[in-house]
Amino acid sequence: MSASATIATANRASVSEQSEEQKMVKKVAVSSFLGNFIEWFDYASYSYFATTIALVFFPSGNHMVAMLQTFGVFALSFVLRPIGALFWGNFGDKKGRKGALAISIMFMSGASFLIGCLPSYAAIGIFAPALLLLLRMVQGFSASGEYAGAATFIAEYSPKNHRGFYCSMVPASTAVGLLVGSLFATWMFNTFGATSDFVVDWGWRIPFWLAGPLGYITHYIREHLEDSPVYEKMQAELAEKGMKSEDKPIRTLFKKHFRVLAISFGACVLNAVGFYAVLTYLPNYLEATLNYDPGQASIITTIVLVVYIGFIFLSGRISDKFGRKKMLITAAAGFVVFTIPAFWLLNTLDFFTILVVELVMCLMLTINDGTLSSYLCETFPTDVRYSGFALSFNLANAIFGGSASYISFALINVTGDPIAPAYYMVFIAVLALGAMIASHEHTGKDLSEV
Repeated sequence: MSASATIATANRASVSEQSEEQKMVKKVAVSSFLGNFIEWFDYASYSYFATTIALVFFPSGNHMVAMLQTFGVFALSFVLRPIGALFWGNFGDKKGRKGALAISIMFMSGASFLIGCLPSYAAIGIFAPALLLLLRMVQGFSASGEYAGAATFIAEYSPKNHRGFYCSMVPASTAVGLLVGSLFATWMFNTFGATSDFVVDWGWRIPFWLAGPLGYITHYIREHLEDSPVYEKMQAELAEKGMKSEDKPIRTLFKKHFRVLAISFGACVLNAVGFYAVLTYLPNYLEATLNYDPGQASIITTIVLVVYIGFIFLSGRISDKFGRKKMLITAAAGFVVFTIPAFWLLNTLDFFTILVVELVMCLMLTINDGTLSSYLCETFPTDVRYSGFALSFNLANAIFGGSASYISFALINVTGDPIAPAYYMVFIAVLALGAMIASHEHTGKDLSEV
């Protein structure tokens, strides 16, 4: 065979190999997108149908009490998230990313489906909210491995100079889940009314039922994927040395990487509070506290979510060039400066003023959210990456994220000040800013070298 023919054959083989890698990255991206979408479509449905769920499971003469009980269940479901993070992170670092994600999605989607099948308080009394809490906790336990696992999986497959963009698909799927939930709730409320018999009896259940088939499809895709090349490379290197993968990743995480874990937790705190405050609490704040029209609030939320998705991808791409640390510091500083004026402007109850305010808060959130997943993946080494990401992210969400709506309503209830939640958010942003100043920059590093 001539030299030119040999080169041509080699080039075709190289192109074919690159094509196969691109196909695999796309499959990983699809499975990560779907899994995270299911989780957040469920959370969106619970939040946007909160007033309806309060009627079904917590009938009370006091609407604020019923709302507090509804969001109390929402917050309590986050209690198991750190425990789930320890379990799924340990599983993913010891046995592989693929296996952990394939199993967790079935638990998560199954619990969501069963929530849609629950009888009401009128049918079985106190057992109705008790079962709701139980299923929310199962969902929280299994979902704790989803976001971290999906981000880790896609980060370990993606090219290092485009990792921020690829990882931004994970928070983007979060936004799409919220958007679809918001669109469904908006259509349902505008067509039938938030407290109509159809919505109270059946309408709110539909999004939870959809989790069943979507979860099975995601499970099937994940079962037919190879584990990440970074993880397999680590396993191969260990095998060459006659060693096994880390037997107790969590112990190694605390023993060797505690400072990094603490900084990552601080970085996640702002994301936890900011995400729930901007995308799920504000619509309820406008309706329950300011008595703003639910239909108008839903329209604003829908517009914000559409813009948010575009901002997320843009943020991920910019972070590849600008650096994760600078992006996260910018977001924290923005929340410190703008949050209190934003809440003042919301009280004008003017549609366009509220829309602009939420869009600006959305922009600040996406600078954080579109960067955080790639930052966390680049912060921890391969042997504890899943565990470190999952624990820092889920612990922050358990303590601060799941309780954000409840604390916000409670602060207003106790102080009588409608902008009390703004002071809380500023305090959280200051904590995150300090953590990010103390962090290190790892943008563009090969994950095998972290």
